[in-house]
Amino acid sequence: MAEHTSSSIEIAAAPADVMAVISDFARYPEWTGEVKQAEVLASDDQGRAEQVRLVLDAGAIKDDHTLAYTWHGPNQVSWTLVKSQMLRAIDGSYTLAPIGAGDRTEVTYQLTVDVKIPMLGMIKRKAEKVIIDRALDGLKQRVESGPYT
Repeated sequence: MAEHTSSSIEIAAAPADVMAVISDFARYPEWTGEVKQAEVLASDDQGRAEQVRLVLDAGAIKDDHTLAYTWHGPNQVSWTLVKSQMLRAIDGSYTLAPIGAGDRTEVTYQLTVDVKIPMLGMIKRKAEKVIIDRALDGLKQRVESGPYT
């Protein structure tokens, strides 16, 4: 599962504001498009989600799955699959990089999906690209529309 899909977008907000939206799982259905429900199942001692249940409808990929999140400082979060109905694996991350004076952020989203049903690699990569592009566009729109809390 070495292949992955990655894309970046520039958002007119500080990294902390972008991460505030990324870490607000309860509001994912408002801006992600594919996530229809989100529920934090466990949090760390800093109040950040460690396990999240997501109900996903991404066209070719429909699933109810649980992800484990790992927070790498203030500007990166990654996730891996805990359990799923149709996914064998899903690994992803958001990495935030401040631009200029720090009032803009480059957000890079990396994703690898492996489904239990047979699917051509080309189709999987296309599905990953659709998920990433919609998520980044939704994130940009949500963050730039403010406020975040």
